[in-house]
Amino acid sequence: MEVLPALLFIAIQFILLFLYPLQPAMSRPHNNFTDLESLLAFKASVADPHGLLATNWTANASFCSWNGVRCSHRRQRVVALKLSNFFLGGSISPHIANLSFLSRLDLSDNALTGPIPSAIGRLPRLALFNLSYNSLSGPIPLSIFNMSSLVKVSYNHLTGSITPNFARSSQLQVLSLSFNKFGGSIPPELGNISGLNILYLRENQLTGTIPASIGKLSKLNRLDLSGNYLQGVIPEELGNLLDVQYLGLLKNSLTGSIPMALLNASKISYLLLAGNNLTGSIPATLGVSWPQLEILDIHTNQLTGRLDFINSLSNCMNLQYLLLGKNKISDFLPDSLGNLSTSLNYLGLASNYIKGRIPSTIGNLSGLICLYLGKNELVGEIPSEFSRMKGLQGMFLNRNGLSGYIPPELGVMTGLNTLILEENALSGTIPHSLDNISGLQILSLAANGLFSSIPDSLWSLSGLLVLDLSGNTLDGSLPQQMGNLKFLDRLDLSKNRFSGNISSVLGNLQMITYLDLSKNSFDGEIPSSLDRLVINVQYMNLSYNRISCTIPKSFTNLGKLYSLDLSFNKLQGPIPEGGVFSNSSIVSLQGNPALCGALKLGFSPCPPPSNSKSNLHLLKYILPPIVLVVLLLSCFCTRLIFLRWGKKLKLPSEDASLNTIRVISYRELVRATNNFNEANLVGRGSFSSVFKAYLDDGLITAVKVMNSENQSALRSFDAEYCALSKIRHRNLVRIISMCSNLDFKALVLQFMPNGSLEQWLHSHNYYLNLLQRINIMVDVSLAFEYLHHYHPHVVVHRDLKPSNVLLDENMTAHVSDFGISKLFLGDSQSILSATAPGTLGYMAPEYGSTGKVSRKGDVYSFGILLLETFTRKKPTDAMFDGELSLRQWVIRAYASAVLEIVDPDLLKESVDIQREPSSPIIIGQCLSSLIELGLSCSRDSPQKRIQMRDVVPKLQKIKNDFLSKSPRS
Repeated sequence: MEVLPALLFIAIQFILLFLYPLQPAMSRPHNNFTDLESLLAFKASVADPHGLLATNWTANASFCSWNGVRCSHRRQRVVALKLSNFFLGGSISPHIANLSFLSRLDLSDNALTGPIPSAIGRLPRLALFNLSYNSLSGPIPLSIFNMSSLVKVSYNHLTGSITPNFARSSQLQVLSLSFNKFGGSIPPELGNISGLNILYLRENQLTGTIPASIGKLSKLNRLDLSGNYLQGVIPEELGNLLDVQYLGLLKNSLTGSIPMALLNASKISYLLLAGNNLTGSIPATLGVSWPQLEILDIHTNQLTGRLDFINSLSNCMNLQYLLLGKNKISDFLPDSLGNLSTSLNYLGLASNYIKGRIPSTIGNLSGLICLYLGKNELVGEIPSEFSRMKGLQGMFLNRNGLSGYIPPELGVMTGLNTLILEENALSGTIPHSLDNISGLQILSLAANGLFSSIPDSLWSLSGLLVLDLSGNTLDGSLPQQMGNLKFLDRLDLSKNRFSGNISSVLGNLQMITYLDLSKNSFDGEIPSSLDRLVINVQYMNLSYNRISCTIPKSFTNLGKLYSLDLSFNKLQGPIPEGGVFSNSSIVSLQGNPALCGALKLGFSPCPPPSNSKSNLHLLKYILPPIVLVVLLLSCFCTRLIFLRWGKKLKLPSEDASLNTIRVISYRELVRATNNFNEANLVGRGSFSSVFKAYLDDGLITAVKVMNSENQSALRSFDAEYCALSKIRHRNLVRIISMCSNLDFKALVLQFMPNGSLEQWLHSHNYYLNLLQRINIMVDVSLAFEYLHHYHPHVVVHRDLKPSNVLLDENMTAHVSDFGISKLFLGDSQSILSATAPGTLGYMAPEYGSTGKVSRKGDVYSFGILLLETFTRKKPTDAMFDGELSLRQWVIRAYASAVLEIVDPDLLKESVDIQREPSSPIIIGQCLSSLIELGLSCSRDSPQKRIQMRDVVPKLQKIKNDFLSKSPRS
C-alpha cells in the first residue's frame, strides 16, 4: 500500500518537470493579448487616411508582423513601435502605456494632435521617445524623463516651461525640444544631466539668461539655443565644453563680448552668433584656437575693432563660410585675406566701415562662390585679379567709393550670375567683354558715372533677369536687340539721357514685372505693344520724358499694376476709364495739362465731340457689321459655286489659320530624316519614335512617327493632333505639319535643341541652376494655366513628367506629348476614363481608384514634377518602395531639414541679390517655398489641391521674392 503513494508522487513530479519549460509559453497568450489590445486601441484613436494601418494591422497576421511593429524574439512582446511618416492624424491613445516591454517609440512626421499621454511615463524600458513633426499640444509629461535616453518632440505646439524635473534622468543623451512654444527660463539643473550629447532648444519663447551650469555638460557635442528671447552675456563656462562642435546662439538678444574663454572649446567647427547685440572686438587668435572651423557666422551684431583676426584664420583649412556683415568693424582689408582657405565659399563683410583698397591677393580665393563687400567705404579701382576667381557666382561691391573703369577682365568670369556694382564712382563705358558671361542673370551698374551708349553685345545676354543701369549718363536709343531679353524680370534705365521712341520691342518682354524708363528724353508715342505686358507687369514708370500721345486704352487691362507713373510728359486726350485708372492711389498723371476726363484724378471733363466726329463715331459702329455681312455672303456664294462644280472648298478654321499648318509630303519626310535613319533618332517610346529632320526649306523639326502596329498609338496620334492643332501658347510645343495615310502617321513638331527636363535633371553632364529651374516651372505652370483656364475648352494633359517638358534654344520650357490628353467641352469638370492615364509616380491617385479624369490630376502631376525638379529624385527611384513615396519622403524632411533633401548642387550656388551675407538663408527660404507649393499641388485629395490659375502667381511670387532684395534693397 505504501508503494502506490510513492509512485503517485513520482508521477506528479515527472509531470511538473515536463511542464516547467512550457510555463512561459502558456503565459504568453495573456501577455500577448495585452499588447494586441494596446495596439488596437492605438489604431482606433488615430486617423489613417492612407489606410496604412487598416490594410496591414489585421487579425490575418500576427501583430509582430504588422507595419512598424517589432517584437522580441524570445517573448514575442512589442519592443519597438516605429510609425514615422505614416500620415497619421488623431490623438495618441494612453493604452500605448500597456506595452510594458516597449523600448523605442517613434511617431514622428505625422499629423497627430492633442496632448502627450502622461501614462507613457510608466513604460519602464522606454529609451527612445520621438514625437517630432506633429501638431501635439500641451506640456510634456515629466515622467518621460525618468527613463529615456533620447527625447525628441521638436516641431510641435507644445507649451509650458522647461522645469528642473527635466533633469531627472541621468541617462538622457539627446534632448530636442526645438520649434515649440516653451516659455520661461532655461533651468540651471539641465547642467546636471552629465551624459547629455545633444541639447536643442531652438525657436521657442525662452527668456532669461544662458545658465552657466551648461558648461558642466562635458560630453555635449551640439548645443542650439537659437531663435529665443535670451538676454545677458555668453557665459565663459561654455569654454569648458571641450567636445562641442556645433554652438548655435543666433537670433537672440545677447549682449557683451565674445568671451575669450570660449577659445578653449577647441573642437568648434560651427559657431553661429548672428542676430544678437554683441559688442567688442573679435578675438585675434580665434583661427589658432579653432582649427576645425567651417562656419563662422557673427553677422548682424554691434562688433567693432579691427580685422587682425583674419591672419589667424589662415590656420582653418576647412573654412567655408565667413560671415561678418552688418557690424561696426572699421579697418583696412589686409593682404592676408588672400591666405584664407581655398575651400572658402562665402565671404561676407558687407555693411561695416571697411575702408581703403581691395587687396589684389583676393584673387587667391579660388573656391569663392559669393563675395559680399557692399555698403562699406572702399575706394580705388576694382582689381583685375578678380578674374582669377573662376568659380565666383555673385559679386556684391555696391555702395562704396570705388572708381575707375569696370575691368574688362571680368568678362572671363564665365560662372558669374550676379554682378552688383551700383552706387560707386565708376566711370567710362560698359565693357563689351561682359557678353562673354553668358549665364549672367543680375546686372546692376546703377548710380555711377558711366557714359556712352549701351554696347550691342549686352543685349545678347539672353538669360538676364535684372538689368539696372539707372543713374548714369548713358545715351542713345533702345535697339531692337533688347527683345532678346525674354526672361527679364526687372528693367531700370531711369535717370539717363536715352532718347528717341520707346521701342515697341518692349512688348516682347512678357516676363517683366518692373519697368522704369523715367527721367530720360524719350518722345513719340507709347507703343501699343506694351499691353502685352498684362501678364506680369506690376510697376511701370515713364514719367519725366517727352511722350506725346493719348494713353492707350489697353492700359486698363494691366491688372497687376500697383504703380503707374506717366507724369510730366506731353500726354493729351481722354484718360481711359476703369482698370488701374479707377484707383487714384496707384496712378500718377500730373504734369500733363492736355489730359482730360477722370474727375476722380483731378482732371477737367473732356469737351463734347463735334458733329463730324459724332458721325465718324457712329460710322465706326455701323460699318463693321455691314462689311461682315458682305464677307459672309461672298463666302457662301463662293462655296455654293465650288460645290456646284463638284469641287470641295475647305475653308480654314480659326484654329488652323492660327497655327498655319503647312503641308509636308511623306517623300519630304524621308529625305529630311535620311530615310528615318537611326543617326537621326532622338527618342523612342512604346507609341512612337522621334527623329530630327531637316526640311527642304532648311527648317529643323522633330518628326514623331507613330507605331502603326499599335492601335493605342494611332489613337494617341488622333488625340495629339486634335489637341495641338487647336491650341497655341509660347509654352506648348507647336505643330508644324502632319502626314497621314493608311500605313504611316506622323506629326511634324517644333524642334527643341536643348532636349528634355529629364535629361537636365538626371544626366551627369547636365546642370540647371536654381533660377533656371524656377523659370522652367513658371513656363510649365503658364502652359497649364492656359490649358485649364484660358483655352475655349478645358484641355487635360494627363501625362506631365520631365520627359514631356522640352527646352528650346533659350531654355524656355514647352509642354509636349498630348497623346492621351482629353478635351472637355462646355462646363465639364471631370470625366470617367476606361484606362488609367499617365505614368506611374506622376499619376494622380484618383486615376487608379475612380478613373476620374480632371484638371486636378494635372495639378497633382505638376506637384510631383516640382518636387522632382528641386530634389533631383525621381518618384520611381528604387528608394521609393510601396511604403515610401517621393512626396512622403519630402514631407518627412520638409519642416526641419528641407536643405537635406534638395539637390545639393543648388546649395553650392548663390544667385540671390541681397548683397548681405545670408545667401544660404535666402536660398533655403526659396527652396522651402517651392517644396511647400509642390506638396500643396500633390495632396491626395483632389478637392484640397489648388488650381493652376493659383499656382502661377504663387510661383511668380516665389521668384520675385527671391529677387526682391534687388539692387535697390
